[in-house]
Amino acid sequence: MGLVHFCRCVWALSLELDDFVSTGQPLDSSLSKIYHPSVHQCSGRKPFHVEPRNIVDDDPQKRISAEAAILNSRVHYYGRLTASSDMLLSPPNHVIPLNEELYVYSPLGTAFKVPDGDSASKNPSIVTIFAIWNTMMGTSILSIPWGIKQSGFTLGILILILTGLLMLYCCYIVIKSPKAIPNEDTSSWEFPDVCRFYFGKTGQWSSLLFSMVSLIGAMVVYWVLMSNFLYNTGQGIQNFVHNISTSDSEFGTNGSDRVICPFPKTNPEGNDTTCTLRLSSVGNSSDPGAFEHYWSKTRTVPLYLIVLLLPLLCFRSASFFARFTFFGTISVVYLIVLVTIKAVRLGFHLEFHWLDTSQFFVPEFRQFFPNFTGILTLAFFIHNCIITLMKSNKNQDNNVRDLSVAYLLVGLTYLYVGVLIFAAFPSPPLYKDCIEPNFLDNFPSSDVLVFVARFLLLFQMITVYPLLGYLVRVQIMGQLFGNHYPSFLHILILNIFIVGTGVAMAMFYPNIGSIIRYSGAICGLALVFLFPALVHMMSLRQDGRLSWPSAFFHSFLIVLGLANVIAQVFM
Repeated sequence: MGLVHFCRCVWALSLELDDFVSTGQPLDSSLSKIYHPSVHQCSGRKPFHVEPRNIVDDDPQKRISAEAAILNSRVHYYGRLTASSDMLLSPPNHVIPLNEELYVYSPLGTAFKVPDGDSASKNPSIVTIFAIWNTMMGTSILSIPWGIKQSGFTLGILILILTGLLMLYCCYIVIKSPKAIPNEDTSSWEFPDVCRFYFGKTGQWSSLLFSMVSLIGAMVVYWVLMSNFLYNTGQGIQNFVHNISTSDSEFGTNGSDRVICPFPKTNPEGNDTTCTLRLSSVGNSSDPGAFEHYWSKTRTVPLYLIVLLLPLLCFRSASFFARFTFFGTISVVYLIVLVTIKAVRLGFHLEFHWLDTSQFFVPEFRQFFPNFTGILTLAFFIHNCIITLMKSNKNQDNNVRDLSVAYLLVGLTYLYVGVLIFAAFPSPPLYKDCIEPNFLDNFPSSDVLVFVARFLLLFQMITVYPLLGYLVRVQIMGQLFGNHYPSFLHILILNIFIVGTGVAMAMFYPNIGSIIRYSGAICGLALVFLFPALVHMMSLRQDGRLSWPSAFFHSFLIVLGLANVIAQVFM
C-alpha cells in the first residue's frame, strides 16, 4: 500500500476523529485498522505522527501545537496529489517520522494516540515456552522408545540428555547470530539471511536445501504414519463390526491391556529394520479375504490418501488448516495420558544386563545407538524457525532462559514417554527387541484407548500436512520464481513430487524410525551443527575474540554432525 493511498485514508480518519472528539462516538473499525502500526512497511518509518513535545494538553481532547498543525497540513497536501503517478510527488522522508509514539491528528488540532501494535502482539514468556514445546513435539515422540531400545536403556537416557544440551547450545547460537552482525539492520532477518551474509548465495541456497530436506522428510513420515493410522482405524472398525478377534493370530500377551509383537525377532541382537520390512509385506497378504485385499497397509491405503490430500495441497492459502493446529497439543497430551495408563496397568519389566545379551532384554549399551542420535536430531530440531518464534517474546532479555526452559520441557516429555514405554513393555513373555519404531504398533487395533490416539493423530496430521506443504511451496517457489504461487501447474507438479515420495516410502519402506533418523541427521548436519558453528566462529573472529578452545569445540560440533550422518549408513 503506497504512501499516497495512506494520505487519502488519513483525511477520512481525521474527519472520523473529529466526530469522535466532539460526539464521543467510536472510530470506524476499518479506519482504525489502517493506522495499526503493524501494517506500515516503509523502511521502518511510520507516518502521521505528532512528537510528544507538540502535545500541549493531556486532556482526552488532546491539542497540538502550531508546528504540528503545519506538518499535518503538509501531509494532507500530499494526500491531495492522488491523480499523479510521479513518485517525486510522494511524501518525502522528512515528512514521515521515526518509530516513536504514534498519533493521528486532524486539521482541527486534536490528536489521538494509536495503540502500539507491536507490543500488543508480544507474548509473555509462558506462552513463548509452550509455543516452542508445541512446535517441537512432532512425530518423533512415537519413535523415542524404539530409539532407547536401539541404544540400550542406560545409554539411551544419556544420549537423550547430551543431544538435547548440544541442540540447545546450537539453537542459542542461531538466536544470537543476527545480533552479532555489525552495521546491519537485522531486525527482520532469519537464519538463511545470516548464512547469506557470511557465505553468500552458497550459504543461502544450502540452508534452503537442508531446510527442504527436513520439511519433505517430515511430510514423508506423516504419509507413512497417516497410512498406518488409517489402516489400523479401518481394521479396528472392521473387527468391531464383525466381532473378529485377532488374539490367536498375533504373538503377544493376553488380558485387557494386550501388547503384541507384530514381527517377532529371529535374531535378538541384530538390527530390526530389515526384518520388520520383510515381514510387513507378508503380514499384509496373509489373509486372502476381500477386506484385506482392498485394505492393505502398504498396497492400497497409501494410495487412498492421495484422493484427500493432493487437492488440499493445491489450496492457495493454508490459513484454514492453521486453525486446527491446537490438535497437536491435544494429541501429545493424550499420548502422555495413554502412556501413563498403560505403564500403571502393565507395571515395570526391567533387568539390567550391561554388555551381555539375554533372551528377553537388551544390553544397557548397544552398538546401534546412532539410530537414536539421528532421531533426536530431528526431535529437538527447531533451528530453522526459532528466530521467528522468539521475535514475539515480550521480554527479549529472557530469550535464552525461555529457550532453555522449553528444551527442558521437551526433553522431559521425551524421557517420560520413552522410559515408561520401554520399562512397561512386558518382558517376558515378549522381547524388548519387539518395540516398534511407532510404539502404537505394539498395541492391537482393537485397543480402544490406542484407537482414539490413532484417530486423533490421523486428524491432526491431515490438517498439518497441507501446512508443511505450504511451507515447502513458499520457500521453493519464492526462491525460484519470486512468487509463492506462480501458477496452478507449478504447484501441481511440486505437490505430485511430494505426494509421490510419500506414497513410495509408505509402500516400499514404511519404517518411520529409519526415515526420521536419516532426514534428522542430514538436515541437522547443516542447520544444527555446520552453519551455526561456522557463523559463530566467523563472528568471533571478526571481533577478534576467537580463541583456540572455542575454535576446537565448535569444529568438534561439525565433526559430530558429520559422524552422525555417516553412522546412519552403517546401522
